[in-house]
Amino acid sequence: MEEKTLVLIKPDGLVKSLTGNIITTLSEARLKIVGAKVVRVSKDFAEKHYSDLRDNLIKKFGEEKGMQIFNSTLDYIQGKFHTDRVFALVYKGEDAVKKIRELTGETNPEKASPVSIRGKYGRIHSETRVFENVIHCSDSIENAKREIELWFRHDEIVE
Repeated sequence: MEEKTLVLIKPDGLVKSLTGNIITTLSEARLKIVGAKVVRVSKDFAEKHYSDLRDNLIKKFGEEKGMQIFNSTLDYIQGKFHTDRVFALVYKGEDAVKKIRELTGETNPEKASPVSIRGKYGRIHSETRVFENVIHCSDSIENAKREIELWFRHDEIVE
């Protein structure tokens, strides 16, 4: 089924000049880029993007630790550790979500395949314990739709 998915090259990916390498790897999926832009992420915007993560972290780690991890994640996507930019892309094509997820690898870079994007370029920050995994990609068709609507206006998608 043809679908769209969101990809974010996160601040650590940009500051390490990995954009070309990441896009080259993603090209293996044989999908079409239909949207691309560089974005500065505000705290409010980061909270909207990670709206589902907060409750999951609190359930998993408890209120205090969960909020600490959540706030570090917000700082990370806002570029407080690296640079204040994110490169946002929309890919479209057959099984886009699945294909991009396979190339990207596990969220935790230590568990990701060493040939995946996160396995090659990601790390866990020693002080914050934040997964600096260089890339975000939608994990489902439903989340892709929500995320694309959050990150892109309708007229920014060129099909």
